[in-house]
Amino acid sequence: MRLLRPGDYAVLLLGALLTALLFARALDGAGGDSLLIRAGGRVFLRTTLTADQTIRVPGPLGVSLVEIRGGRARVAQDPGPLQICVHQGWLSRVGQVALCLPNQVSIEVKGTGSKGYDSLAY
Repeated sequence: MRLLRPGDYAVLLLGALLTALLFARALDGAGGDSLLIRAGGRVFLRTTLTADQTIRVPGPLGVSLVEIRGGRARVAQDPGPLQICVHQGWLSRVGQVALCLPNQVSIEVKGTGSKGYDSLAY
């Protein structure tokens, strides 16, 4: 540690701050403005995220409930056995998706902004 001088600490601190800022900016996608709902591989509905509503989406196993509140969306109920799409929670960023595979229902947030990065897009 005797080899480091006060200026070296300043450079290390500045580098760490810059790395954290770039990392946060790269992972943050833009907020979405619409929702695309698919059922059975086809577009079921495209709607805005600004109007609060609950949408019933039919699938082979039954009806999935999609809830839109406060500019975000989620699958509130699904007849699938594992409830993976329900556990996805609220979606609000462009490119976020919830897939209910056994019931063949999916929701995707759309918008004009860029998609955020994730481990698959990296």
